[in-house]
Amino acid sequence: MTDPIALLLADDHPVVRAGLRAVLDTEPDFQVVAEAATAERAVALAATGVCDVVLMDLQFGSGMHGAEATAAITAAPDAPRVLILTTYDSDADILAAVEAGAAGYLLKDAPPEELAAAVRTAAAGRSALAPEVAHRLMDRMRTPAQALTKRELEVLQLVGEGLSNQQISKRLFLSQATVKSHLVHIYAKLGVDSRTSAVAAATARRLIRR
Repeated sequence: MTDPIALLLADDHPVVRAGLRAVLDTEPDFQVVAEAATAERAVALAATGVCDVVLMDLQFGSGMHGAEATAAITAAPDAPRVLILTTYDSDADILAAVEAGAAGYLLKDAPPEELAAAVRTAAAGRSALAPEVAHRLMDRMRTPAQALTKRELEVLQLVGEGLSNQQISKRLFLSQATVKSHLVHIYAKLGVDSRTSAVAAATARRLIRR
């Protein structure tokens, strides 16, 4: 008999972790071995080799973001696989997670059988993307000229959060001229001529999170 797939649940909401544990405990080949309420704790636990797959939320309130934690975990040798499980499906979130090394990306409203299948797929070393997430990535590949780059999405996300060009330049370690250049490209790709219109268009297309 093979060993069960050892799971680490990383989410800052105890109720969510309890719900996940209840669902995953019904699978005979799964074993929830640890929980983390912060991304930092998830990184520390993953480094101990205790788990095969980390189910990682993206937002943890203050502190490290889930994508940052994913990058930290997957950078280590013989790292566990990281499966993002979140409520967010914006292009900015998806790209950040995939670039960080996530083995999969699921939304929290996924049915239990889809979640179980994704865990097994990730544990086997394959990619496990929710169908709607895979579809969004395919759309980006089909129209690369119109697709915003990861950096453009980062700039636009911060514009949406109300930051000025100066604040964005400090946050992303860019010159203000570079920020302005990114905004010019963003406006052209979205067919808009203002920050407000860019944020509205990007939110409507689920490119950024509001």
